[in-house]
Amino acid sequence: MPEVKPTRRERSPRHAKPAYAAPLPEPSAVAHWMQPLIEALDRTVIESIHRDPFQRDPELVREFLPALRAWTLYFGAEVRGWENLPAAGPYLGIGNHSGGAVTNDAAFFMARWIEEKGSEAPIYGLAYDLLFGLPVVGKLLPKLGMLPASPENARKALAQGAVVLDFPGGDYEVFRPWTHRNRIEFGGRKGFIKIALETGVPVVPMTIHGAHQSTFVLTRGRELAHRLGLERLRIKVFPLIWNIPFGLTPAYVPSLQLPAKVTVQLGKPLDWSRYGPEATGDARVLERCYKEITGVMQRTLDELAREHPHPVLTRLNELRPINVLRRIMGRRRVE
Repeated sequence: MPEVKPTRRERSPRHAKPAYAAPLPEPSAVAHWMQPLIEALDRTVIESIHRDPFQRDPELVREFLPALRAWTLYFGAEVRGWENLPAAGPYLGIGNHSGGAVTNDAAFFMARWIEEKGSEAPIYGLAYDLLFGLPVVGKLLPKLGMLPASPENARKALAQGAVVLDFPGGDYEVFRPWTHRNRIEFGGRKGFIKIALETGVPVVPMTIHGAHQSTFVLTRGRELAHRLGLERLRIKVFPLIWNIPFGLTPAYVPSLQLPAKVTVQLGKPLDWSRYGPEATGDARVLERCYKEITGVMQRTLDELAREHPHPVLTRLNELRPINVLRRIMGRRRVE
């Protein structure tokens, strides 16, 4: 789930590059050969994101709960700090993005949300435009409460009193190298801060540890994405991973996700309403808010990393038959 970004009509080839961007070489000949395919897919995406995205179906959401529970069980995920959530929306939930192409961050929170509040409780997530242009998936996502990531969609959802989940780091963070696994890397993206300032809603930090150790990302492949001409589809990375069982492959080749102990820590809400909507044009305020939330989340991530320095080993130990039996027996005694 990337940060809220300008709509396609608002984008421009001259749009300022993020602070982390570095000069790139010219696209390769391969990009020229791929251009017809990219243009066709781009047209499909544009058509898809201009449909009404607010199609959330509570019944379908409820039917997905078993799958969310299974995913949570595989990673032994814990969601802590539930008491920090505001009693009701609207508010923004901001998380660090992990797990590579098969990203799993939102599933853990969503499983707990449905169990605690029911599938009727309004909640939406922001996702890549590209996903809405895919066959089957593109039509399913809106029914599950996923919205193309744009300021307009975020504002509309918040105006309805809903909760909106956003992962500002997007592809830049979800494909950060494995050596950066315990870092918060939003890449300087501040779109979510502008939304919070405009609407005056609180912002809940959602720090996730362990999910990024489920796969081995070797490189973001930013230069490779540029050479392939993928930027037109808002794909700025072409990451390489160590795939189990295939070895070195692009991240989009299906791979086995390692069972890694995942902890989701919900922090206390941050209130930026004192700055007012006019602060969206104040670079100093934006930077202050950015440093506040990334600082809070990095300190939390550091604490979780100290608690579980080796999430895969921790989870494998939990799955040992003797430890599984102990947990079952312990639950029976409580009952």
